[in-house]
Amino acid sequence: MKLEGPVREPALQVPRLARRVPWTLAATLLAAAAVWWVATSGAYTAGDEIGYNLGLAGGILMLLLLIYPLRKRVRALDAMGPIKHWFSMHMALGIAGPVLILLHSRFELGSLNASIAFWSMVLVATSGVVGRFLYRRIHHGLYGRKASLEQIRAHAGMGEGEARTWLRHLPAVLEIFDRFAADAEVVTRAGLRQPVKFMALGVKARLAARRARRALANDLPLVAEARGWDAATLERRLHKGEKLVGAYVTHVQDVAQFEAYERLFALWHVLHLPFVFMLFFSAVAHVVYVHMY
Repeated sequence: MKLEGPVREPALQVPRLARRVPWTLAATLLAAAAVWWVATSGAYTAGDEIGYNLGLAGGILMLLLLIYPLRKRVRALDAMGPIKHWFSMHMALGIAGPVLILLHSRFELGSLNASIAFWSMVLVATSGVVGRFLYRRIHHGLYGRKASLEQIRAHAGMGEGEARTWLRHLPAVLEIFDRFAADAEVVTRAGLRQPVKFMALGVKARLAARRARRALANDLPLVAEARGWDAATLERRLHKGEKLVGAYVTHVQDVAQFEAYERLFALWHVLHLPFVFMLFFSAVAHVVYVHMY
């Protein structure tokens, strides 16, 4: 095998979200178990001092959630600090408030107004999680500015060019890239009109990355032998090649799904606000009922 020209090592960074998912899921399950244990322990009731204060604190935190949309829309509040900090607080309150309400309720629904307030809160919290997921799909970073489709395409184009330069002597990997790019192009054109293919693209991305890494592990040693690399060089470039594969597949998937996620995020904005109003009025009715009767 005759290989010409230097092999340029990739500079792309693979997203770290996939690495955090197992830890985040484990922490969420542990926290949920702790909340369930405390709420059902029988140490307090919803109407005693502890339960009442838990409900009061949770309600106040849920009201404070309204500061973030006000901060975004009222220019007079610009002096209150960067909006990204308010968004961070909004996310934290969106977790802490419902948790305190769950502890207050002890997972027991009594009156009709309490049930309506509780399920309204669940609906708003669930809607917030969905909105956060969609937000991540069309924004750079946790608090970053909104990404345009052109920016993402440019990013993916850089990834594709770098991948093909670095992997030009690994045809099996490039063939896997081409097949996945063809699947992604179908999703780009169809969008939400073909929801099964849209949702299946993430699975195809993971499978394509797995196959590409396997092909990389099989073929790169042949390149190393032809070029006279030592074991350390092979190991370093194999590691960087695996990162490049993940970054490339992720960028192609982002481009294919961007427009559909942008439309879903716009629809989410339309639906989320009525849920918030429903929660507000049901919570007020619940508080009035509790103190009157």
